[in-house]
Amino acid sequence: MLLASLSLLRQPLTFVASKWQTLVKVAGNPYRPELHYMRGPGPKWRAKYQASRLDRSL
Repeated sequence: MLLASLSLLRQPLTFVASKWQTLVKVAGNPYRPELHYMRGPGPKWRAKYQASRLDRSL
């Protein structure tokens, strides 16, 4: 009976342990690439290409 209850607890405990390990691994990694990727053209690009677009429309 005790052995049966231990085997029923093993699967949920394994799941919780694996999720905890993943959380610790992610929290311990300071590099987050989503904070560093370029999100679009910046002001220099807009200034350069906005001027050329205005010249073409004339």
